[in-house]
Amino acid sequence: MSPETIAVFLPNWIGDAIMATPAIRHLHETFPRARLVAVSRAYVAPIMHGSPWFSSMVLHDKTGKEGLRGAGVIRELRKLDIDVAILFPNSFRSAMMAWFGKCDRRIGFARYARGCLLTDPLEPRRNPKGKIAPSPIVDEYNRLASRLTGDTPEYRMELFTEPEDDRAASRVWTGLGLSSRPVIGLNPGGAFGASKHWPTGHFADLANRLIDAHDADILVLCGPKEREIAREIQQKAGRDEVKTLADADLSLGLLKGLIRRMNLLVTTDSGPRHIGAAFGLPVVSLFGPTHIEWTNTYYPREVHLSKKVPCGPCQLRACPLAAPRTHQCMNDLMPATVAAAVERLLAEFPLKTRGMRYAG
Repeated sequence: MSPETIAVFLPNWIGDAIMATPAIRHLHETFPRARLVAVSRAYVAPIMHGSPWFSSMVLHDKTGKEGLRGAGVIRELRKLDIDVAILFPNSFRSAMMAWFGKCDRRIGFARYARGCLLTDPLEPRRNPKGKIAPSPIVDEYNRLASRLTGDTPEYRMELFTEPEDDRAASRVWTGLGLSSRPVIGLNPGGAFGASKHWPTGHFADLANRLIDAHDADILVLCGPKEREIAREIQQKAGRDEVKTLADADLSLGLLKGLIRRMNLLVTTDSGPRHIGAAFGLPVVSLFGPTHIEWTNTYYPREVHLSKKVPCGPCQLRACPLAAPRTHQCMNDLMPATVAAAVERLLAEFPLKTRGMRYAG
């Protein structure tokens, strides 16, 4: 019997939520008459705005300022009479909310002592020693959806923009003087921590190489806490072709609208990396402290770059080592290496002017 209402508990990181889109789309296509309800942290929810998949959203926030606290989520789930809950987060809290929310069927991974709260506990992949094995998160999310549908989802990630996102992006695009030339995005930040950051001097060097090679404009992306990083890259590059979002009114909607217009993205291992892939851009991703295996999405237009070091990948948010080994995994990944990877990628997927398609 097909479920009438499915609660989809979204991952707690923006990039992870994007990696869940193949599974979400698969649920929507398999059960087109079902109501899909997103249960999401307030700061993640905008990444799904504009999608045709969800009938409604239940936002939660520990402070209660931007969404419901746990008890409020439970009350809302009970009102919605949920047939199935798909739990993408591995947290005990998400399983507890689904259990107390009287979701009839609860599908998730049996981690963090929550197996007893699930009707369909799945075992994560483990290595021969019994530890959780680094493996693509997109595969694990697809396993959860497959448990309900019986079929295997595809891997294509997908995002959407809303009209107000595109209007805001058009205003910023025009205000920065971006028009007919290719636009290459540089994303230096990452909410995970400073250990994922590539040096601003390296980004500036790369920007100049790309301007000279492709007669392109460069747009340096940033989050609210990364404005000074973006300004520093622009200052070190010293070229009029380098623009930044440092003075923009930032939002996830604006970020989606801008990345959608770009021709190429060079990025750290962070959310914008997956936004670029979801909109079909060629993407060069820079890895330091994190396992590439966790976030491999099988996206054919992406190149992964990393520098092998004895201490990595460490999965730490900040490098604990003293100079001269501090942040060696990112510092020793040189701009010339990244520029060469860009050229290899563009040999297969040439730059195309995208921005004018979205003007308006």
